[in-house]
Amino acid sequence: MSRFHFEVLATQHRARLGRLQTAHGVIDTPAFMPVGTAATVKAMTNDMIRATGAQIILGNTYHLMVRPGAERIAKLGGLHSFMNWPAPILTDSGGFQVMSLEGLRQINDHAVTFASHLDGKRFELTPERSIEIQDMLDSTITMVLDQCLPADSPNSLVVTAMERSLCWAARSRTAFRRREGYGLFGIVQGGTNASLRERSAEGLVEIGFDGYAIGGLAVGEPQDVMFETLDATTPILPSAQPRYLMGVGKPTDIVGAVARGVDMFDCVLPTRSGRTAQAWVRTGFLNIRNARFAEDAAPLDPTCPCYVCQHHSRAYLHHLTKAKEILGSMLLTWHNIHYYQELMSDMRRSIAEGHFGDFLSEFERLQTVGDAAEGER
Repeated sequence: MSRFHFEVLATQHRARLGRLQTAHGVIDTPAFMPVGTAATVKAMTNDMIRATGAQIILGNTYHLMVRPGAERIAKLGGLHSFMNWPAPILTDSGGFQVMSLEGLRQINDHAVTFASHLDGKRFELTPERSIEIQDMLDSTITMVLDQCLPADSPNSLVVTAMERSLCWAARSRTAFRRREGYGLFGIVQGGTNASLRERSAEGLVEIGFDGYAIGGLAVGEPQDVMFETLDATTPILPSAQPRYLMGVGKPTDIVGAVARGVDMFDCVLPTRSGRTAQAWVRTGFLNIRNARFAEDAAPLDPTCPCYVCQHHSRAYLHHLTKAKEILGSMLLTWHNIHYYQELMSDMRRSIAEGHFGDFLSEFERLQTVGDAAEGER
């Protein structure tokens, strides 16, 4: 079994090319993780996911705790066996649900108590229970339990959440069962306050983790504020461990974050866009429901090598979405995840070859081009 080991292979300014070895395989970074919250990446089969080049996917502790239950998944051989995905899996600890399920949860320094969004059944999630669930799921990368807040939260709450998250991180670290090839990531909190981010990062480094996530961003703040927060945070994090920006995001967010030293990403955007008739392409995105695509025989992106672009036209995808056919969501999601994986591959190549700056310039130029119809991007 491989040990859990991260190596930086090359750098371009602050952008990093890396390789993370795990018990379930290698992850080349910068990496994008498709989100499979409930043990499935929506509208995708595992073969389709693999065809995009994805090396790791994400699951969620809260949702799998509620249904079908961690104990049941453990009896069935763990999450890799349960969903037939032998490659690496990272599990979100449930911290995001602390924010997103407001009204269905109560929180104190000891734990979060959730009322299930399905049937109202109550669940208590402590840092220790979160780690135990992720262990039963056989997560390759386990996340500490943290408290995430919306961008407009008052500073007093941000301070409380940051300090609580540090306490929970220490408890999570104590509860984590060390195994060869498995890792535990801490999560930096502190809103957009640089000094709080510094306190959080330094506290996590003192505890010691296998990787460090940056949480509490992409929760409503403008992109420039997110980038300013990354500028203040990533230099504090150890260079020898991977850095993961949670829940991000749009391609422009990801490229900007890679330029600031981030290695790993996840977001529901490519799958959600696929279910809402949006296709991500080099110049932004297309709303494939638009009438102008009804007789457009071109592929979504003429330069894209994915299965969808090689076999189907914009006109056909327009028809599927207008007819509300499930296949439309599947094909658009497949293309979108492939686009994200190609974007990461292009960045890895540009860093390896020493021309990441040229990649940035070309990427930014294409974002201004659009797809002939202004206002769709």
